[in-house]
Amino acid sequence: MADINKTIDRSMAISRNVAGTLSRRVKDAYSTYGESVRKAQSDYVQSGFPGANPQQWWTDWFQYCVDAGQRSTLFWDTIRERGNQWLAHEEAGKPPLLHYRYEMVADARTYERPCNYALVRIVPPRGVKVDERKRPFIIIDPRAGHGPGIGGFKEDSEVGVALAAGHPVYFVIFFPEPEPGQTLADVTDAEAEFVRVVAERHQESPKPSLIGNCQGGWAVMMLAAARPDMTGPLVINGAPMSYWAGNDGDNPMRYSGGLLGGAWVSLLASDLGAGKFDGAHLVSNFETLNPANAVWDKYYHLYDDVDDEAPRFLEFERWWGGFYLLNEEEIRWIVNNLFVGNKLSQGEARLGPGRYFDLKSIKQPIIVFASMGDNITPPQQAFNWIADLYSSTDEIKANGQTIVGLIHEDVGHLGIFVSGKVAKKEHAQIFEVLKYIQTLPPGLYGMEIHEIQHADGEVTYDVTLHERSLEALKKLQKYDRVDEKPFEAVAALSELTERAYELLVRPAVRDAVPEWLARMLRELHPLRAQRWMLSDRNPFLAGVPAAAAMARAWRQPRAEGNAGRRAERLGSTVVSASLDLYRDLRDAASEAAFFQIYGNMMSLQMADQRAAIRRQTRFDPRAVPAVRQVLDDLDRGGLPEAIVRAGLLVAKAGGGKRRLAQMESVRLLLEPTGVLEDVSEDDFRRVLHDETIIVEFEPLEAKRTLPRLVASAADRRKLHGLLDALADDPHLGDRQRDLVDELRSMIPAGATPPKLRAKPAAPKARGRAGTRRGKATKRTRA
Repeated sequence: MADINKTIDRSMAISRNVAGTLSRRVKDAYSTYGESVRKAQSDYVQSGFPGANPQQWWTDWFQYCVDAGQRSTLFWDTIRERGNQWLAHEEAGKPPLLHYRYEMVADARTYERPCNYALVRIVPPRGVKVDERKRPFIIIDPRAGHGPGIGGFKEDSEVGVALAAGHPVYFVIFFPEPEPGQTLADVTDAEAEFVRVVAERHQESPKPSLIGNCQGGWAVMMLAAARPDMTGPLVINGAPMSYWAGNDGDNPMRYSGGLLGGAWVSLLASDLGAGKFDGAHLVSNFETLNPANAVWDKYYHLYDDVDDEAPRFLEFERWWGGFYLLNEEEIRWIVNNLFVGNKLSQGEARLGPGRYFDLKSIKQPIIVFASMGDNITPPQQAFNWIADLYSSTDEIKANGQTIVGLIHEDVGHLGIFVSGKVAKKEHAQIFEVLKYIQTLPPGLYGMEIHEIQHADGEVTYDVTLHERSLEALKKLQKYDRVDEKPFEAVAALSELTERAYELLVRPAVRDAVPEWLARMLRELHPLRAQRWMLSDRNPFLAGVPAAAAMARAWRQPRAEGNAGRRAERLGSTVVSASLDLYRDLRDAASEAAFFQIYGNMMSLQMADQRAAIRRQTRFDPRAVPAVRQVLDDLDRGGLPEAIVRAGLLVAKAGGGKRRLAQMESVRLLLEPTGVLEDVSEDDFRRVLHDETIIVEFEPLEAKRTLPRLVASAADRRKLHGLLDALADDPHLGDRQRDLVDELRSMIPAGATPPKLRAKPAAPKARGRAGTRRGKATKRTRA
């Protein structure tokens, strides 16, 4: 009875929320429409009229008509060029649209389990020097309908920033058609082999860092979870990791799976493609999110400024119009485990028997970059996997995971990858943070970038990392994530509809769609048809090139203040605002329908049954055997442990705030000592993990036993010297200075510290790797 009452209360809460949100969104939609139209009308009126002079009216009208005719001709010629460009790209095999030259390194089509992926190395442009000893970067683009290249589409891009910093850069590309029988397991194994190949080519470098864009983000996380010892730090940009998350009224794409009845639609699309899913369907979904831009705005911007806008329009359309295919097994796995099932963050996603992905097994630092202006992958979808995976900040630290989050205020989804401003600021600073992220203790951090404008016009950036808690992260999600409960009902219903489709419909569809019909259906997809139909294949456009050449030769653009031009822009604003109004009302109705269908009592009971196996108890980090082991041996170690512990104690006294400049100064202080010279990156991360546990859970004992870690006079002098240099840091707060003074008094350069406990004899030490006097040793475990 209690469970039923709980379900009724939850259903009523969702219904109230739906009614309130629907009413608010309808009012906001009409209000936004009215404001846009009134502003456009006001701007039109304030710009003035030609007056009562008939000659001025006639002049403006004549100039506008000539200009409008010429622009129309040039507009249709640009559309024709887009079609020709698309056909040429198709005939060339749709190669990656990278701004840089590249050379093939490995082709997974030749592997034992082939897949349509390959690894290429970016060739540095003339004048750009790359240090082969620096950490190599591997960039993985999304395979979400489009082809590869968005991470290196421009000079100011992720590839450009990495090359400018002197790093070797590799890019994972893929081909238009999947290999027969290809699965995501094959793709993950191929990407792991790519990482091994890069590491083998750069044996004197740290482990390769992986960068995943959008859908490439979860691919990177899956790879790092499957092979945690292979990769270096991870960067996931605009990557949807928690698909059910979002804000009511802001993120309509997450409702699509439920309103379509689950994953069966992707199976139907694959059957209509003779076993292949057309990526044009995914691109079409993206366009429906913003019909004003897809139907009107991008074409009007071209028409309004066709003289200057045409090259940019054609460049972007070249990438936007490259549609790639997936096998049915691939899209089915993606929809069932991610889009509808949301299983990755729950540890339930698997690629085969026994191949589950545990994101907790990732030990390398992770940087997560998202934007508040992204309606495809909102920050909740990019970050909520952390709250799904961990119950508290203490659990993150106990697991030894370092996660850094960066949120942009307003850039859209594509802007995260292609915006030159974002590349120069956010991506450049992410690469700077990656230099020091291995020295960042386990925990959750927020990254802030402050722009500094100098007198000479130069712009520099100051980066600060603030330690955060999961409680702060949860504030990103309204209503305490109660609105995610109906998505579990969607997942439960999807399992039923998928089985029903396979049993009742699939046999007939497969028999009715041979390979030739599937190819014809793909060619007739609206996104493809609008390109090849408006190209030189269309005989009705034969005269357009000559007309466009004449228009360019006799071009007479209208004046900026032309009355016809102003009226035209007013009309365009009204059309765009009307399409936005349609979108807002459509999304409001779709959202209300979704929650009314899946927010009722029956659906929520289905969700409760499905979620029963996910119930968790409160996490106690001290109950973890590895944590207990570290705390039992907190007075064991050497100079490296002492240095790391002292640094963590000082940082903790400052509230967990770390400036990039401070991290660089600490590195410069440590370099002459040679303390960490012979310590591998993995061993250092393990020492950092152990000392973080000690400082977080036993801060008083950590400080009291610090002198015991420096047994020799030479080690004490080195530690004391580092504390002296640290005391001179102008960025230290009062509490931190007091602590540094206290630590200096505890470890005088010439005194003998308390004796270390006797180490039990053992043929071979076991446990996490530590260090002593710069040589790799082992922390003895009981």
